[in-house]
Amino acid sequence: MAGTWAGVRERVLALREAPHWRTVFGADFLSSGHKFELLPVLTEEQVHMVERRLGVELPEEYRTFLLEVGAGGAGPDYGLFPVVPAGPGTRPAGRRCALLFRPELTAEFDEHVWRAEPQRADYSDDGAFAAAYASWDDRAEELENALTDGTLRISDQGCAYFTLLVVTGAHRGTVWDDVRGVGEGVLPIKRNDRIASFAKWYLHWLDDAERRAWDKTTDASALP
Repeated sequence: MAGTWAGVRERVLALREAPHWRTVFGADFLSSGHKFELLPVLTEEQVHMVERRLGVELPEEYRTFLLEVGAGGAGPDYGLFPVVPAGPGTRPAGRRCALLFRPELTAEFDEHVWRAEPQRADYSDDGAFAAAYASWDDRAEELENALTDGTLRISDQGCAYFTLLVVTGAHRGTVWDDVRGVGEGVLPIKRNDRIASFAKWYLHWLDDAERRAWDKTTDASALP
């Protein structure tokens, strides 16, 4: 990972002075937005504290980002969630993050929700239908919760969509869309037809943000 994040913090913070930074999605939203600000980086010990709390070792690209760029702030969509080491009184983290990420569950979830819902006409009485429906509903909830096992929620896309970083299994280190809010499960984010790693996802956003924020063809009079 040597050199992956060299100069990135400086590039991000420089965008605060760009003439059209407000045109970048998520940078300026009502009274909030990330405004191209970054939290201070973490120390190695602080990262270890985060990992101990989550029960999993963070993927190298993301881990190095926390050490060299920032512990949250400016990033894709509405920015990266803050990463705060555990301190006195911090509530224990759930352990689902350390479970195995199983992308195949999205297909199973879709099949169950959209094709396996019990229909009243298939049951002889209300009691049998109610029991079948309750069993179906319990399984749907179980599958939906399991979709994000082995992931860490890192960014808010708005409208109940989130970006997830996979931290276990074969896809460890890649980023996925959590679009359960519209019943679509968890789907890979792709760049050049490949599932994007954290670095590719973040740097793609930064390149695009720089183009927009420094674009000399933008009509300043049309900006908010």
